[in-house]
This record gives sequence, C-alpha cells and structure tokens, in this order.
Amino acid sequence: MADDVLTGYRQSIDNIDAALVCMLAERFKVTQAVGRHKAAHGLPPADEGREERQIARLRALAEDAQLDPEFSEKFLRFIIDEVIRHHERHREDLGE
Repeated sequence: MADDVLTGYRQSIDNIDAALVCMLAERFKVTQAVGRHKAAHGLPPADEGREERQIARLRALAEDAQLDPEFSEKFLRFIIDEVIRHHERHREDLGE
C-alpha cells in the first residue's frame, strides 16, 4: 500500500503528463499547418535562424524556471526534428 503523500505526488505527475501530451498535440496541429503553408508556398522545411532563436529562448526560460537548459534544448531539438520531418513530408506530398 503506497502512502497518501506518494499517491498525491503521483496524481500530480499524471495530471502534468496529461497536460504535456495535450500541449504537444496542440503544438503539432499548428506546426502541421505551418508545414502545409510552407509546402504550398515553396518555403524550406527548416528555418535555422528561427530554430536557434527558439533554442536560446527556451534555454533562458529553463534557467529562469530552474530547469536544466541542456535538457530543455535536447527536448526542443527532438520536437524541432520531428516538425521538420513532417514539413518535408508535406513538401514531398505536394511534389508527387
């Protein structure tokens, strides 16, 4: 039998995980629209300048929140790589 304190922490973690998944789903809905727009207008799937600005911004936010900036950068890079993969797929779909 888990103690009540641990159970409460785990419920909070579960709620946060659910919120993270919902936020990621919303983010990917928007980035899918961006990918379709880029493909339709012949824009490149990646924007390195924006990516670097976003990473710098997220690292600063992480530091302010006392979260490891290296972790936050790895997390954002993972998301960016997935978004670019989707954007490339949109571009390929229009080219077929």
